[in-house]
Amino acid sequence: AMAEADPRVLLLAAQVAESRDEDVPVLLLKLKEILNSASLGCKESKQIRQEIHYYDLTQYCTLVLRQDYSRLHGGWATAAQLAEILSHCCVGLEVKEDPEEFYNKFLPSAIDSLLFLGRRLQARFIRAIKDEEKKRFLHCFHTVTDAICWLFGGHIQLTECVLQNDHFLQLLITDDVETAMIMMSVLHNILKINSPALLCVDEKILHAVLDEVVYKLSSTTNPVIGNAATKLLLLLAKFSQQLVKLLTARYKGLKLLLSKQWTGKGFDRDLSQLLDLLFLEQSNRKEEMQRQHQAACLIQATWKGFQTRKRLKKLPQAVTTLQRSFRAKRKQELQHVKNQKEDEALKQEMQLQRQRAMRNFHERQLALLEIIHASQMDKHIQEMEGKSALTIQRFWRGYRARRYFHQQKQSLKEHKAAVTIQRAACKFIEKRRKKRALSPWKDIKGPTDEQRVALKQKVDDYIKLHPASQMSEEMSKELHVQAQEKLAQFLLRSSLDRRAAQRRETLLAQVNTDVELLMNAPGLAESTEKDLGIFMSRSVPVAAKAKQSHTTMLKYTRWPWWRKLGDEFVEGDVIPDEDLTAELGTLFIGGRK
Repeated sequence: AMAEADPRVLLLAAQVAESRDEDVPVLLLKLKEILNSASLGCKESKQIRQEIHYYDLTQYCTLVLRQDYSRLHGGWATAAQLAEILSHCCVGLEVKEDPEEFYNKFLPSAIDSLLFLGRRLQARFIRAIKDEEKKRFLHCFHTVTDAICWLFGGHIQLTECVLQNDHFLQLLITDDVETAMIMMSVLHNILKINSPALLCVDEKILHAVLDEVVYKLSSTTNPVIGNAATKLLLLLAKFSQQLVKLLTARYKGLKLLLSKQWTGKGFDRDLSQLLDLLFLEQSNRKEEMQRQHQAACLIQATWKGFQTRKRLKKLPQAVTTLQRSFRAKRKQELQHVKNQKEDEALKQEMQLQRQRAMRNFHERQLALLEIIHASQMDKHIQEMEGKSALTIQRFWRGYRARRYFHQQKQSLKEHKAAVTIQRAACKFIEKRRKKRALSPWKDIKGPTDEQRVALKQKVDDYIKLHPASQMSEEMSKELHVQAQEKLAQFLLRSSLDRRAAQRRETLLAQVNTDVELLMNAPGLAESTEKDLGIFMSRSVPVAAKAKQSHTTMLKYTRWPWWRKLGDEFVEGDVIPDEDLTAELGTLFIGGRK
Protein backbone atom coordinates (compact mmCIF):
# COMPACT_ATOMS: atom_id res chain seq x y z
CA ALA A 1 0.00 0.00 0.00
CA MET A 2 1.04 3.62 -0.54
CA ALA A 3 2.50 5.57 2.37
CA GLU A 4 0.14 7.96 4.21
CA ALA A 5 -2.88 7.11 2.06
CA ASP A 6 -6.01 9.24 2.39
CA PRO A 7 -8.37 7.46 4.84
CA ARG A 8 -11.38 8.48 2.77
CA VAL A 9 -9.96 6.68 -0.28
CA LEU A 10 -9.14 3.61 1.81
CA LEU A 11 -12.63 3.51 3.32
CA LEU A 12 -14.29 3.95 -0.06
CA ALA A 13 -12.16 1.21 -1.64
CA ALA A 14 -13.10 -1.18 1.17
CA GLN A 15 -16.82 -0.35 0.82
CA VAL A 16 -16.72 -0.86 -2.96
CA ALA A 17 -14.97 -4.21 -2.60
CA GLU A 18 -17.56 -5.48 -0.10
CA SER A 19 -20.73 -4.06 -1.71
CA ARG A 20 -23.05 -5.52 -4.31
CA ASP A 21 -22.74 -4.56 -7.97
CA GLU A 22 -25.89 -2.41 -7.97
CA ASP A 23 -24.62 -0.40 -4.96
CA VAL A 24 -21.17 0.35 -6.40
CA PRO A 25 -22.17 3.31 -8.68
CA VAL A 26 -23.75 5.23 -5.78
CA LEU A 27 -20.68 4.63 -3.62
CA LEU A 28 -18.34 5.85 -6.36
CA LEU A 29 -20.14 9.22 -6.38
CA LYS A 30 -18.25 9.99 -3.16
CA LEU A 31 -15.13 10.43 -5.30
CA LYS A 32 -16.49 13.80 -6.44
CA GLU A 33 -16.40 15.16 -2.87
CA ILE A 34 -12.88 13.76 -2.38
CA LEU A 35 -11.65 15.37 -5.62
CA ASN A 36 -13.27 18.74 -4.83
CA SER A 37 -11.60 18.84 -1.40
CA ALA A 38 -8.25 19.67 -3.03
CA SER A 39 -7.60 22.43 -5.55
CA LEU A 40 -6.76 21.39 -9.10
CA GLY A 41 -3.05 21.25 -9.94
CA CYS A 42 -1.73 21.20 -6.39
CA LYS A 43 0.40 18.41 -4.99
CA GLU A 44 -2.40 17.13 -2.75
CA SER A 45 -4.74 16.78 -5.75
CA LYS A 46 -2.15 14.74 -7.68
CA GLN A 47 -1.61 12.53 -4.63
CA ILE A 48 -5.35 11.86 -4.30
CA ARG A 49 -5.63 10.93 -7.99
CA GLN A 50 -2.71 8.53 -7.67
CA GLU A 51 -4.31 6.88 -4.64
CA ILE A 52 -7.68 6.54 -6.43
CA HIS A 53 -5.96 4.88 -9.38
CA TYR A 54 -3.77 2.73 -7.13
CA TYR A 55 -6.80 1.25 -5.35
CA ASP A 56 -8.50 0.50 -8.75
CA LEU A 57 -11.38 2.93 -8.18
CA THR A 58 -10.91 4.35 -11.69
CA GLN A 59 -11.14 0.80 -13.05
CA TYR A 60 -14.42 0.37 -11.16
CA CYS A 61 -15.73 3.59 -12.72
CA THR A 62 -14.87 2.33 -16.19
CA LEU A 63 -16.62 -0.98 -15.60
CA VAL A 64 -19.81 0.37 -14.02
CA LEU A 65 -20.38 2.79 -16.93
CA ARG A 66 -21.55 -0.17 -19.02
CA GLN A 67 -24.34 -1.12 -16.58
CA ASP A 68 -28.03 -0.47 -17.23
CA TYR A 69 -28.93 2.52 -15.01
CA SER A 70 -32.63 2.47 -15.75
CA ARG A 71 -33.21 0.36 -12.62
CA LEU A 72 -30.44 1.70 -10.39
CA HIS A 73 -30.68 4.42 -7.76
CA GLY A 74 -30.22 7.85 -9.34
CA GLY A 75 -30.80 6.58 -12.88
CA TRP A 76 -28.77 7.89 -15.81
CA ALA A 77 -27.82 11.04 -13.91
CA THR A 78 -25.60 8.83 -11.76
CA ALA A 79 -23.94 7.48 -14.90
CA ALA A 80 -23.28 11.02 -16.18
CA GLN A 81 -21.76 12.05 -12.84
CA LEU A 82 -19.54 8.93 -12.88
CA ALA A 83 -18.36 9.83 -16.39
CA GLU A 84 -17.43 13.31 -15.17
CA ILE A 85 -15.64 11.82 -12.12
CA LEU A 86 -13.70 9.37 -14.32
CA SER A 87 -12.45 12.13 -16.63
CA HIS A 88 -11.38 14.32 -13.68
CA CYS A 89 -9.56 11.36 -12.06
CA CYS A 90 -7.58 10.59 -15.24
CA VAL A 91 -6.62 14.17 -16.18
CA GLY A 92 -3.59 15.30 -14.19
CA LEU A 93 -2.79 11.74 -13.09
CA GLU A 94 0.88 10.76 -13.22
CA VAL A 95 1.28 6.98 -13.22
CA LYS A 96 4.72 5.79 -12.18
CA GLU A 97 4.11 2.03 -12.04
CA ASP A 98 3.47 0.43 -15.45
CA PRO A 99 2.62 3.63 -17.38
CA GLU A 100 2.33 1.72 -20.70
CA GLU A 101 -0.69 -0.22 -19.47
CA PHE A 102 -2.33 3.00 -18.28
CA TYR A 103 -1.82 4.91 -21.53
CA ASN A 104 -2.25 2.06 -24.02
CA LYS A 105 -5.01 0.00 -22.37
CA PHE A 106 -6.83 1.80 -19.55
CA LEU A 107 -7.35 5.20 -21.21
CA PRO A 108 -8.65 3.72 -24.53
CA SER A 109 -11.02 1.46 -22.56
CA ALA A 110 -12.26 4.49 -20.60
CA ILE A 111 -12.93 6.38 -23.86
CA ASP A 112 -14.79 3.36 -25.24
CA SER A 113 -16.96 3.12 -22.10
CA LEU A 114 -17.79 6.85 -22.24
CA LEU A 115 -18.75 6.68 -25.92
CA PHE A 116 -20.84 3.58 -25.27
CA LEU A 117 -22.67 5.45 -22.48
CA GLY A 118 -23.17 8.38 -24.86
CA ARG A 119 -24.82 6.11 -27.44
CA ARG A 120 -27.23 4.79 -24.80
CA LEU A 121 -28.18 8.29 -23.69
CA GLN A 122 -28.62 9.46 -27.28
CA ALA A 123 -30.93 6.54 -28.07
CA ARG A 124 -33.05 7.20 -24.97
CA PHE A 125 -33.22 10.92 -25.74
CA ILE A 126 -34.50 10.21 -29.26
CA ARG A 127 -37.10 7.72 -27.96
CA ALA A 128 -38.28 9.95 -25.11
CA ILE A 129 -41.72 11.58 -25.51
CA LYS A 130 -42.08 13.91 -22.53
CA ASP A 131 -40.23 17.24 -22.61
CA GLU A 132 -38.94 16.89 -19.07
CA GLU A 133 -37.56 13.44 -19.78
CA LYS A 134 -35.90 14.71 -22.98
CA LYS A 135 -34.28 17.59 -21.11
CA ARG A 136 -32.93 15.23 -18.46
CA PHE A 137 -31.43 12.86 -21.05
CA LEU A 138 -29.99 15.76 -23.07
CA HIS A 139 -28.32 17.19 -19.95
CA CYS A 140 -26.80 13.77 -19.15
CA PHE A 141 -25.62 13.41 -22.76
CA HIS A 142 -24.02 16.85 -22.65
CA THR A 143 -22.26 15.97 -19.38
CA VAL A 144 -20.84 12.77 -20.91
CA THR A 145 -19.56 14.57 -24.03
CA ASP A 146 -17.96 17.26 -21.85
CA ALA A 147 -16.24 14.49 -19.89
CA ILE A 148 -14.93 13.01 -23.15
CA CYS A 149 -13.63 16.42 -24.26
CA TRP A 150 -12.00 16.98 -20.86
CA LEU A 151 -10.33 13.55 -21.02
CA PHE A 152 -8.80 13.85 -24.50
CA GLY A 153 -7.92 17.49 -23.70
CA GLY A 154 -5.71 16.22 -20.88
CA HIS A 155 -4.36 13.29 -22.96
CA ILE A 156 -3.97 14.46 -26.58
CA GLN A 157 -3.15 10.98 -27.88
CA LEU A 158 -6.73 9.91 -27.15
CA THR A 159 -8.06 12.03 -30.05
CA GLU A 160 -7.07 9.27 -32.48
CA CYS A 161 -8.82 6.68 -30.28
CA VAL A 162 -12.00 8.78 -30.33
CA LEU A 163 -11.95 9.15 -34.11
CA GLN A 164 -11.24 5.46 -34.69
CA ASN A 165 -13.96 4.30 -32.29
CA ASP A 166 -17.11 2.91 -33.95
CA HIS A 167 -19.33 4.45 -31.26
CA PHE A 168 -18.14 7.97 -32.16
CA LEU A 169 -19.14 7.56 -35.82
CA GLN A 170 -22.52 6.15 -34.76
CA LEU A 171 -23.05 9.14 -32.47
CA LEU A 172 -22.19 11.53 -35.30
CA ILE A 173 -24.56 9.83 -37.76
CA THR A 174 -27.89 11.09 -36.42
CA ASP A 175 -30.79 13.19 -37.71
CA ASP A 176 -31.50 14.72 -34.30
CA VAL A 177 -30.49 18.38 -34.29
CA GLU A 178 -29.54 18.80 -30.63
CA THR A 179 -27.34 15.68 -30.26
CA ALA A 180 -25.85 16.31 -33.71
CA MET A 181 -24.79 19.81 -32.62
CA ILE A 182 -23.17 18.42 -29.49
CA MET A 183 -21.24 15.77 -31.46
CA MET A 184 -20.10 18.34 -34.03
CA SER A 185 -18.82 20.48 -31.17
CA VAL A 186 -16.89 17.43 -29.91
CA LEU A 187 -15.38 17.00 -33.38
CA HIS A 188 -14.56 20.72 -33.45
CA ASN A 189 -12.71 20.37 -30.12
CA ILE A 190 -10.77 17.38 -31.45
CA LEU A 191 -9.62 19.39 -34.47
CA LYS A 192 -8.66 22.36 -32.29
CA ILE A 193 -6.66 20.25 -29.86
CA ASN A 194 -4.99 17.83 -32.33
CA SER A 195 -5.74 18.59 -35.98
CA PRO A 196 -3.15 16.13 -37.40
CA ALA A 197 -5.09 13.26 -35.77
CA LEU A 198 -7.60 13.34 -38.63
CA LEU A 199 -4.83 12.61 -41.15
CA CYS A 200 -3.39 9.81 -39.00
CA VAL A 201 -6.58 7.73 -38.92
CA ASP A 202 -7.65 5.26 -41.57
CA GLU A 203 -8.81 6.65 -44.91
CA LYS A 204 -12.23 5.01 -44.53
CA ILE A 205 -12.81 6.77 -41.19
CA LEU A 206 -11.77 10.15 -42.67
CA HIS A 207 -14.14 9.68 -45.61
CA ALA A 208 -16.97 8.63 -43.29
CA VAL A 209 -16.57 11.76 -41.13
CA LEU A 210 -16.43 14.06 -44.17
CA ASP A 211 -19.41 12.30 -45.76
CA GLU A 212 -21.50 12.87 -42.63
CA VAL A 213 -20.57 16.56 -42.38
CA VAL A 214 -21.37 17.20 -46.07
CA TYR A 215 -24.58 15.19 -45.74
CA LYS A 216 -25.71 17.42 -42.89
CA LEU A 217 -25.15 20.46 -45.14
CA SER A 218 -27.19 18.95 -47.96
CA SER A 219 -30.02 17.34 -45.98
CA THR A 220 -31.10 20.16 -43.66
CA THR A 221 -31.98 23.83 -43.78
CA ASN A 222 -31.34 24.48 -40.10
CA PRO A 223 -28.84 27.38 -39.89
CA VAL A 224 -27.41 26.07 -36.61
CA ILE A 225 -26.39 22.78 -38.25
CA GLY A 226 -25.19 24.63 -41.33
CA ASN A 227 -23.06 27.03 -39.29
CA ALA A 228 -21.43 24.18 -37.31
CA ALA A 229 -20.75 22.09 -40.42
CA THR A 230 -19.31 25.11 -42.28
CA LYS A 231 -16.98 25.93 -39.39
CA LEU A 232 -15.78 22.31 -39.35
CA LEU A 233 -15.05 22.30 -43.08
CA LEU A 234 -13.32 25.70 -42.81
CA LEU A 235 -11.14 24.43 -39.96
CA LEU A 236 -10.21 21.36 -42.02
CA ALA A 237 -9.45 23.44 -45.11
CA LYS A 238 -7.24 25.86 -43.17
CA PHE A 239 -5.34 23.01 -41.55
CA SER A 240 -4.30 20.99 -44.59
CA GLN A 241 -4.17 21.58 -48.32
CA GLN A 242 -4.54 17.84 -48.76
CA LEU A 243 -8.02 17.98 -47.20
CA VAL A 244 -8.99 20.83 -49.56
CA LYS A 245 -8.00 18.68 -52.52
CA LEU A 246 -10.00 15.81 -51.07
CA LEU A 247 -13.10 18.01 -50.63
CA THR A 248 -12.97 19.38 -54.21
CA ALA A 249 -12.28 15.95 -55.73
CA ARG A 250 -14.72 13.87 -53.68
CA TYR A 251 -17.65 16.34 -53.50
CA LYS A 252 -18.11 17.92 -56.94
CA GLY A 253 -21.21 19.98 -56.11
CA LEU A 254 -20.09 21.23 -52.71
CA LYS A 255 -19.28 24.79 -53.88
CA LEU A 256 -22.63 25.13 -55.64
CA LEU A 257 -24.47 23.78 -52.57
CA LEU A 258 -22.72 26.20 -50.22
CA SER A 259 -23.24 29.25 -52.43
CA LYS A 260 -26.92 28.63 -53.25
CA GLN A 261 -28.34 27.05 -50.09
CA TRP A 262 -26.40 28.69 -47.26
CA THR A 263 -25.75 32.23 -48.44
CA GLY A 264 -27.38 34.86 -46.22
CA LYS A 265 -28.03 32.52 -43.26
CA GLY A 266 -25.98 34.49 -40.73
CA PHE A 267 -22.49 32.98 -41.20
CA ASP A 268 -21.47 34.49 -44.53
CA ARG A 269 -17.97 35.33 -43.31
CA ASP A 270 -17.01 31.72 -42.64
CA LEU A 271 -18.87 30.61 -45.75
CA SER A 272 -17.02 33.07 -47.99
CA GLN A 273 -13.64 31.97 -46.58
CA LEU A 274 -14.48 28.32 -47.25
CA LEU A 275 -15.65 29.08 -50.80
CA ASP A 276 -12.50 31.11 -51.50
CA LEU A 277 -10.34 28.18 -50.43
CA LEU A 278 -12.35 25.74 -52.56
CA PHE A 279 -12.31 28.02 -55.66
CA LEU A 280 -8.61 28.67 -55.21
CA GLU A 281 -7.94 24.96 -55.11
CA GLN A 282 -10.15 24.45 -58.16
CA SER A 283 -8.30 27.15 -60.11
CA ASN A 284 -4.95 25.73 -59.08
CA ARG A 285 -6.19 22.33 -60.07
CA LYS A 286 -7.34 23.60 -63.47
CA GLU A 287 -3.97 25.25 -64.09
CA GLU A 288 -2.22 22.06 -63.07
CA MET A 289 -4.47 20.00 -65.33
CA GLN A 290 -3.86 22.39 -68.24
CA ARG A 291 -0.11 22.21 -67.70
CA GLN A 292 -0.28 18.43 -67.52
CA HIS A 293 -2.41 18.38 -70.68
CA GLN A 294 0.15 20.44 -72.58
CA ALA A 295 2.95 18.22 -71.34
CA ALA A 296 0.99 15.13 -72.38
CA CYS A 297 0.39 16.60 -75.87
CA LEU A 298 4.11 17.32 -76.23
CA ILE A 299 5.03 13.79 -75.12
CA GLN A 300 2.46 12.27 -77.48
CA ALA A 301 3.71 14.35 -80.44
CA THR A 302 7.31 13.37 -79.76
CA TRP A 303 6.36 9.72 -79.39
CA LYS A 304 4.24 9.67 -82.55
CA GLY A 305 7.07 11.27 -84.56
CA PHE A 306 9.51 8.70 -83.23
CA GLN A 307 7.11 5.86 -84.09
CA THR A 308 6.57 7.20 -87.62
CA ARG A 309 10.30 7.50 -88.32
CA LYS A 310 10.88 4.03 -86.93
CA ARG A 311 8.08 2.63 -89.11
CA LEU A 312 9.51 4.24 -92.26
CA LYS A 313 12.92 2.72 -91.53
CA LYS A 314 11.39 -0.75 -91.15
CA LEU A 315 9.18 -0.50 -94.27
CA PRO A 316 11.38 -2.69 -96.59
CA GLN A 317 11.68 -5.31 -93.89
CA ALA A 318 7.93 -5.10 -93.32
CA VAL A 319 7.25 -5.78 -97.04
CA THR A 320 9.51 -8.81 -96.94
CA THR A 321 7.80 -10.05 -93.80
CA LEU A 322 4.37 -9.51 -95.36
CA GLN A 323 5.34 -11.50 -98.47
CA ARG A 324 6.75 -14.28 -96.32
CA SER A 325 3.59 -14.39 -94.23
CA PHE A 326 1.40 -14.45 -97.36
CA ARG A 327 3.35 -17.32 -98.90
CA ALA A 328 3.28 -19.26 -95.63
CA LYS A 329 -0.48 -18.74 -95.32
CA ARG A 330 -1.08 -19.79 -98.93
CA LYS A 331 1.06 -22.88 -98.39
CA GLN A 332 -0.88 -23.68 -95.27
CA GLU A 333 -4.18 -23.34 -97.15
CA LEU A 334 -2.96 -25.62 -99.93
CA GLN A 335 -1.80 -28.18 -97.39
CA HIS A 336 -5.18 -27.98 -95.68
CA VAL A 337 -6.98 -28.61 -99.01
CA LYS A 338 -4.66 -31.53 -99.71
CA ASN A 339 -5.33 -33.03 -96.28
CA GLN A 340 -9.06 -32.68 -96.80
CA LYS A 341 -8.81 -34.52 -100.15
CA GLU A 342 -6.74 -37.30 -98.55
CA ASP A 343 -9.31 -37.63 -95.73
CA GLU A 344 -12.16 -37.86 -98.23
CA ALA A 345 -10.28 -40.48 -100.27
CA LEU A 346 -9.59 -42.47 -97.09
CA LYS A 347 -13.26 -42.30 -96.10
CA GLN A 348 -14.33 -43.51 -99.55
CA GLU A 349 -11.79 -46.35 -99.42
CA MET A 350 -13.00 -47.40 -95.96
CA GLN A 351 -16.61 -47.27 -97.16
CA LEU A 352 -15.73 -49.45 -100.16
CA GLN A 353 -13.94 -51.92 -97.90
CA ARG A 354 -16.93 -52.01 -95.59
CA GLN A 355 -19.30 -52.61 -98.53
CA ARG A 356 -16.99 -55.32 -99.89
CA ALA A 357 -16.83 -57.01 -96.49
CA MET A 358 -20.64 -56.89 -96.18
CA ARG A 359 -20.97 -58.37 -99.68
CA ASN A 360 -18.56 -61.19 -98.82
CA PHE A 361 -20.45 -61.80 -95.58
CA HIS A 362 -23.79 -62.03 -97.37
CA GLU A 363 -22.26 -64.36 -100.00
CA ARG A 364 -20.97 -66.63 -97.23
CA GLN A 365 -24.39 -66.58 -95.62
CA LEU A 366 -26.05 -67.56 -98.87
CA ALA A 367 -23.52 -70.36 -99.41
CA LEU A 368 -24.19 -71.65 -95.91
CA LEU A 369 -27.94 -71.52 -96.57
CA GLU A 370 -27.46 -73.66 -99.63
CA ILE A 371 -25.35 -76.21 -97.72
CA ILE A 372 -27.37 -76.44 -94.49
CA HIS A 373 -30.59 -78.44 -94.51
CA ALA A 374 -33.82 -76.54 -93.97
CA SER A 375 -34.56 -78.37 -90.72
CA GLN A 376 -31.20 -77.21 -89.27
CA MET A 377 -31.65 -73.58 -90.27
CA ASP A 378 -33.24 -72.39 -87.01
CA LYS A 379 -30.54 -74.09 -84.98
CA HIS A 380 -27.84 -72.52 -87.13
CA ILE A 381 -29.36 -69.06 -86.78
CA GLN A 382 -29.61 -69.46 -82.98
CA GLU A 383 -25.96 -70.51 -82.82
CA MET A 384 -24.88 -67.53 -84.88
CA GLU A 385 -26.94 -65.17 -82.73
CA GLY A 386 -25.45 -66.71 -79.55
CA LYS A 387 -21.90 -66.28 -80.89
CA SER A 388 -22.63 -62.71 -81.91
CA ALA A 389 -24.09 -61.93 -78.49
CA LEU A 390 -21.07 -63.47 -76.75
CA THR A 391 -18.70 -61.45 -78.93
CA ILE A 392 -20.56 -58.23 -78.19
CA GLN A 393 -20.66 -59.01 -74.47
CA ARG A 394 -16.97 -59.90 -74.40
CA PHE A 395 -15.96 -56.64 -76.05
CA TRP A 396 -18.29 -54.62 -73.83
CA ARG A 397 -17.07 -56.27 -70.61
CA GLY A 398 -13.46 -55.79 -71.64
CA TYR A 399 -14.07 -52.12 -72.38
CA ARG A 400 -15.92 -51.63 -69.07
CA ALA A 401 -13.21 -53.45 -67.08
CA ARG A 402 -10.45 -51.39 -68.70
CA ARG A 403 -12.33 -48.16 -68.02
CA TYR A 404 -12.99 -49.14 -64.39
CA PHE A 405 -9.34 -50.14 -63.93
CA HIS A 406 -8.13 -46.78 -65.23
CA GLN A 407 -10.55 -45.01 -62.90
CA GLN A 408 -9.48 -47.04 -59.86
CA LYS A 409 -5.76 -47.10 -60.64
CA GLN A 410 -4.99 -43.77 -59.00
CA SER A 411 -7.16 -44.48 -55.95
CA LEU A 412 -5.53 -47.91 -55.51
CA LYS A 413 -2.12 -46.31 -55.74
CA GLU A 414 -3.07 -43.70 -53.13
CA HIS A 415 -4.53 -46.39 -50.86
CA LYS A 416 -1.36 -48.46 -51.07
CA ALA A 417 0.79 -45.42 -50.32
CA ALA A 418 -1.42 -44.51 -47.34
CA VAL A 419 -1.19 -48.03 -45.95
CA THR A 420 2.61 -47.95 -46.28
CA ILE A 421 2.86 -44.58 -44.54
CA GLN A 422 0.50 -45.67 -41.76
CA ARG A 423 2.45 -48.89 -41.17
CA ALA A 424 5.75 -46.99 -40.94
CA ALA A 425 4.24 -44.36 -38.65
CA CYS A 426 2.73 -47.01 -36.35
CA LYS A 427 6.08 -48.77 -36.05
CA PHE A 428 7.82 -45.48 -35.31
CA ILE A 429 5.24 -44.55 -32.64
CA GLU A 430 5.49 -47.99 -31.03
CA LYS A 431 9.28 -47.73 -30.93
CA ARG A 432 9.06 -44.28 -29.34
CA ARG A 433 6.54 -45.55 -26.80
CA LYS A 434 8.86 -48.40 -25.77
CA LYS A 435 11.82 -46.05 -25.37
CA ARG A 436 9.70 -43.64 -23.35
CA ALA A 437 8.53 -46.46 -21.07
CA LEU A 438 12.15 -47.41 -20.33
CA SER A 439 13.41 -43.86 -19.88
CA PRO A 440 13.88 -42.66 -16.26
CA TRP A 441 11.67 -40.04 -14.70
CA LYS A 442 12.65 -36.49 -15.51
CA ASP A 443 11.80 -33.12 -14.11
CA ILE A 444 10.35 -34.51 -10.87
CA LYS A 445 9.39 -31.55 -8.79
CA GLY A 446 10.10 -31.97 -5.12
CA PRO A 447 7.77 -30.80 -2.38
CA THR A 448 7.78 -27.18 -1.38
CA ASP A 449 8.84 -25.91 2.03
CA GLU A 450 5.23 -25.69 3.19
CA GLN A 451 4.57 -29.28 2.08
CA ARG A 452 7.71 -30.49 3.89
CA VAL A 453 6.61 -28.80 7.10
CA ALA A 454 3.13 -30.33 6.80
CA LEU A 455 4.55 -33.82 6.13
CA LYS A 456 6.95 -33.51 9.07
CA GLN A 457 4.06 -32.50 11.32
CA LYS A 458 2.04 -35.54 10.19
CA VAL A 459 5.01 -37.85 10.85
CA ASP A 460 5.53 -36.39 14.34
CA ASP A 461 1.81 -36.79 15.14
CA TYR A 462 1.85 -40.41 13.97
CA ILE A 463 4.95 -41.19 16.07
CA LYS A 464 3.28 -39.68 19.13
CA LEU A 465 0.13 -41.76 18.58
CA HIS A 466 2.05 -44.96 17.74
CA PRO A 467 5.29 -45.00 19.75
CA ALA A 468 7.85 -47.59 18.66
CA SER A 469 8.67 -50.45 21.06
CA GLN A 470 12.16 -50.39 22.57
CA MET A 471 14.51 -53.22 21.58
CA SER A 472 17.78 -54.17 23.21
CA GLU A 473 21.06 -54.64 21.36
CA GLU A 474 21.05 -58.45 21.85
CA MET A 475 17.53 -58.72 20.41
CA SER A 476 18.56 -56.58 17.44
CA LYS A 477 21.57 -58.81 16.69
CA GLU A 478 19.42 -61.95 16.99
CA LEU A 479 16.81 -60.46 14.64
CA HIS A 480 19.59 -59.58 12.19
CA VAL A 481 20.95 -63.17 12.24
CA GLN A 482 17.45 -64.57 11.59
CA ALA A 483 16.95 -62.19 8.67
CA GLN A 484 20.30 -63.22 7.16
CA GLU A 485 19.38 -66.92 7.45
CA LYS A 486 15.99 -66.39 5.80
CA LEU A 487 17.60 -64.37 3.01
CA ALA A 488 20.16 -67.14 2.36
CA GLN A 489 17.35 -69.73 2.25
CA PHE A 490 15.38 -67.59 -0.17
CA LEU A 491 18.39 -67.13 -2.49
CA LEU A 492 19.08 -70.90 -2.42
CA ARG A 493 15.46 -71.71 -3.25
CA SER A 494 15.39 -69.11 -6.03
CA SER A 495 18.58 -70.61 -7.56
CA LEU A 496 17.03 -74.09 -7.50
CA ASP A 497 13.76 -72.78 -8.96
CA ARG A 498 15.65 -71.01 -11.73
CA ARG A 499 17.53 -74.19 -12.65
CA ALA A 500 14.31 -76.19 -12.61
CA ALA A 501 12.62 -73.60 -14.86
CA GLN A 502 15.58 -73.71 -17.26
CA ARG A 503 15.38 -77.50 -17.36
CA ARG A 504 11.64 -77.36 -18.06
CA GLU A 505 12.19 -74.95 -20.92
CA THR A 506 14.93 -77.19 -22.31
CA LEU A 507 12.71 -80.27 -22.12
CA LEU A 508 9.83 -78.37 -23.72
CA ALA A 509 12.04 -77.22 -26.60
CA GLN A 510 13.30 -80.81 -27.04
CA VAL A 511 9.74 -82.12 -27.12
CA ASN A 512 8.75 -79.49 -29.73
CA THR A 513 11.75 -80.45 -31.89
CA ASP A 514 10.90 -84.16 -31.62
CA VAL A 515 7.27 -83.53 -32.48
CA GLU A 516 8.23 -81.55 -35.57
CA LEU A 517 10.70 -84.23 -36.67
CA LEU A 518 8.05 -86.92 -36.21
CA MET A 519 5.48 -84.92 -38.17
CA ASN A 520 7.92 -84.36 -41.06
CA ALA A 521 9.40 -87.88 -40.95
CA PRO A 522 8.58 -90.29 -43.81
CA GLY A 523 6.57 -93.48 -43.29
CA LEU A 524 8.15 -96.69 -42.11
CA ALA A 525 8.03 -98.14 -45.61
CA GLU A 526 9.94 -95.18 -47.01
CA SER A 527 12.42 -94.57 -44.15
CA THR A 528 16.19 -95.10 -44.67
CA GLU A 529 19.24 -95.35 -42.47
CA LYS A 530 19.81 -91.63 -42.87
CA ASP A 531 16.38 -90.90 -41.39
CA LEU A 532 17.14 -93.29 -38.58
CA GLY A 533 20.39 -91.39 -37.87
CA ILE A 534 18.43 -88.19 -37.40
CA PHE A 535 16.46 -89.76 -34.53
CA MET A 536 19.53 -91.48 -33.04
CA SER A 537 21.67 -88.32 -32.74
CA ARG A 538 20.58 -85.10 -31.02
CA SER A 539 23.11 -82.89 -32.79
CA VAL A 540 21.81 -83.56 -36.32
CA PRO A 541 18.33 -81.99 -35.87
CA VAL A 542 19.84 -79.09 -33.95
CA ALA A 543 22.31 -78.40 -36.76
CA ALA A 544 19.58 -78.78 -39.41
CA LYS A 545 17.32 -76.37 -37.57
CA ALA A 546 20.14 -73.87 -37.07
CA LYS A 547 20.95 -74.03 -40.79
CA GLN A 548 17.30 -73.42 -41.64
CA SER A 549 17.17 -70.41 -39.26
CA HIS A 550 20.39 -69.02 -40.76
CA THR A 551 18.92 -69.36 -44.25
CA THR A 552 15.82 -67.46 -43.12
CA MET A 553 17.91 -64.59 -41.75
CA LEU A 554 19.90 -64.40 -44.99
CA LYS A 555 16.69 -64.28 -47.02
CA TYR A 556 15.42 -61.43 -44.87
CA THR A 557 18.60 -59.39 -45.39
CA ARG A 558 18.38 -59.96 -49.19
CA TRP A 559 14.79 -58.81 -49.54
CA PRO A 560 14.23 -56.16 -52.29
CA TRP A 561 13.75 -52.53 -51.26
CA TRP A 562 10.01 -52.50 -51.88
CA ARG A 563 9.47 -55.24 -49.26
CA LYS A 564 11.42 -53.15 -46.73
CA LEU A 565 9.65 -49.91 -47.65
CA GLY A 566 7.72 -49.77 -44.34
CA ASP A 567 10.85 -50.50 -42.20
CA GLU A 568 12.51 -47.04 -42.25
CA PHE A 569 12.07 -46.70 -38.51
CA VAL A 570 13.22 -50.27 -37.64
CA GLU A 571 16.86 -50.79 -36.73
CA GLY A 572 18.97 -52.62 -39.26
CA ASP A 573 19.82 -55.64 -37.09
CA VAL A 574 16.25 -56.22 -35.90
CA ILE A 575 14.23 -58.98 -37.65
CA PRO A 576 10.44 -59.12 -37.30
CA ASP A 577 9.35 -61.25 -34.37
CA GLU A 578 6.82 -63.22 -36.41
CA ASP A 579 9.53 -64.45 -38.85
CA LEU A 580 11.87 -65.51 -36.06
CA THR A 581 9.02 -67.19 -34.19
CA ALA A 582 8.01 -69.10 -37.29
CA GLU A 583 11.57 -70.35 -37.87
CA LEU A 584 13.08 -70.60 -34.35
CA GLY A 585 10.06 -71.46 -32.23
CA THR A 586 10.73 -75.19 -32.34
CA LEU A 587 14.56 -75.11 -32.28
CA PHE A 588 16.02 -77.46 -29.66
CA ILE A 589 18.22 -75.69 -27.09
CA GLY A 590 20.67 -78.08 -25.46
CA GLY A 591 21.07 -78.25 -21.71
CA ARG A 592 21.79 -80.61 -18.86
CA LYS A 593 19.35 -83.36 -18.02
